[in-house]
Amino acid sequence: MEKQSPHDPPGSPARSASPSSPKLLTRVREAIRVRHMSPKTEKAYVHWIRQFILFHDKRHPSEMAEAQVTAFLTHLATRRRVSASTQNQALSALLFLYRHVLDRELGDLDAVRAKKPRRLPVVLTRGEVARVLATLEGVPKLVAMLLYGSGLRLSESLRLRVKDVDFSFHQITVRDGKGGKDRVTMLPARIEAPLLRHLTAVRELHREDLRNGYGEAPLPAALDRKYPNAP
Repeated sequence: MEKQSPHDPPGSPARSASPSSPKLLTRVREAIRVRHMSPKTEKAYVHWIRQFILFHDKRHPSEMAEAQVTAFLTHLATRRRVSASTQNQALSALLFLYRHVLDRELGDLDAVRAKKPRRLPVVLTRGEVARVLATLEGVPKLVAMLLYGSGLRLSESLRLRVKDVDFSFHQITVRDGKGGKDRVTMLPARIEAPLLRHLTAVRELHREDLRNGYGEAPLPAALDRKYPNAP
């Protein structure tokens, strides 16, 4: 059934979505991927947009505006008592929805904002770090050593590729880090020996995977279609 948007001037014709138009969340995902935003951002934005729709009894966001967004953000702060960063993430998701999917700019939002507490940073001493590392073994210990010694984020260390570890220059190249940026960081000498042992074991595992028809690596963007044998 056709509805007139509350933002249309009086007397304007009612608008209806085309039966062949994609669903809203599909359009959100497409808009995010066109801008090469991270999969984590896509997952978070889709989650908050879905929560926003459910909060307002499944009304379409095109039928809502600043008042409904304000009510949702206030609900997050006062009833669900989310952190300031969580509320900001929900706000970013809704701003993205209206700006890049619905082609509308939201005005001023008079929502109750979650307060960010002021905390003193907790920093482990070198002795405490050594005791934590001593309780670990295997791959988890190697990942923890990379986090501490090279300053990698968890996702960066888990996605680290063999080709990006340069033992001759004692450095690691981080590809597609936060914000889609590359950077170079140091490879501490203490990590090199256990990392070499790990790579030797991984190399044999990779050869076994290849013999079994597996062992391919994911390629970014459309490179898997452009170079079908590259993975």
